[in-house]
Amino acid sequence: MKTLLLTLTTFLLALVPAAPAQTTQHRAILQMNVGETDSWNQLLGNIQNIQKVFGVDKIQIQVVVYGKGLSFLLKTNQEFMERMKKASETGVVFAACQNSMRVRKVTTEDLVPFAAQVDSGVAEIIRKQEAGWSYVRIGE
Repeated sequence: MKTLLLTLTTFLLALVPAAPAQTTQHRAILQMNVGETDSWNQLLGNIQNIQKVFGVDKIQIQVVVYGKGLSFLLKTNQEFMERMKKASETGVVFAACQNSMRVRKVTTEDLVPFAAQVDSGVAEIIRKQEAGWSYVRIGE
């Protein structure tokens, strides 16, 4: 009887699906198209805050930079270079809009070395939202 009960219990436990692993992954697309340093401070502060709340390994962040915000990703922006680099090292992607780069005559060499590029900043935001990313507008 014990053997039958043990076999039946083992069989029933095999039918119960395992609990899913904790793979909650938040994804946020942040827009930066302003040139004021207050907005850049706000952006970097928000990145730190959401990483603290969700955990660096539980949130994927991409910052799309276009228009006037493009100066944020220039090598000449020494005031924010170290903070941007640290954020980049945690997995934050800073992506420059190639349309804005062409209009503003900015080359790849002008950008910080950890900057990615996207064909269109606005189109990238649309694509990310369609893929389920949360959209956050930064700046005044």
